[in-house]
Amino acid sequence: MSELDIGILALQGDVAENLMSTMEAMNELGIDGSVSQVKTPDQISAVDGLIIPGGESTMMGQLSITNGAMNSLKEKIESGIPVLGICAGMILLSKNSKDRVLGATKQPLLDVLDVEIERNSFGRQKDSFEAEVSLDAMDIPSFQGVFIRAPAVLRTGSGVETLGKFNEKIIAVKQGNILATSFHPELTRDVSLHKQFVKMVKDSKS
Repeated sequence: MSELDIGILALQGDVAENLMSTMEAMNELGIDGSVSQVKTPDQISAVDGLIIPGGESTMMGQLSITNGAMNSLKEKIESGIPVLGICAGMILLSKNSKDRVLGATKQPLLDVLDVEIERNSFGRQKDSFEAEVSLDAMDIPSFQGVFIRAPAVLRTGSGVETLGKFNEKIIAVKQGNILATSFHPELTRDVSLHKQFVKMVKDSKS
C-alpha cells in the first residue's frame, strides 16, 4: 500500500496544531505518510483523508466559496474520503446550524453530515473550558476535551452514530466516512483521536 497523504484544510484556524497531532499519530501507529496544508480544489482532490480544523466557521465557509474549495470538498467527501471536522469544521460539515443566541444563521454549509448544530452551545469565548469526556464508542475511555465557543449537536439523522456527550449534549458523531467533534483534540498532547482518524484513512485506502 502506498503512503497515506492527509490534508489539513488551511483556510483558517488551528492548522499547525492539527498538522503536528496528525504527524505524531502516524508516528505512534508506525504508518508512513505525509501531512500537508491544502487550500485549492486540486490540492483537496489529491489527499486520502482531510481534516477541517477549528476556527471561525462562517469565515471558513466564505473563503471556501471564494477559492472554489467548497464544491471540491463536497464532492470529495461524498465520494467517501475520510474527513475529521473539528468545532468549526463540524459546523461546516452539517446540514444545518443555528446560533444559541442569534438563531438561524445564513452561513454556507457543506450539507454532508446529517445533523443540526447549535453554535456557541456552551457559551462564548470567555466561557471556554476543558473537561474530561468519554468516547467509548471509539475505544477512547477518557479524553481531555478543550471547548472553545464549542457547538453541540441538537439532532442526528439516521445513520449518524453518537460517539460522546457532555452535560447531555452530543459532542462527537460519526456518519460513514465523516468524524466530527465539538472540542479541539489538537490542543492537547493526547493524539488518540487523531490516531483513530488516521486508522480510518488507512482502512479506507486499503
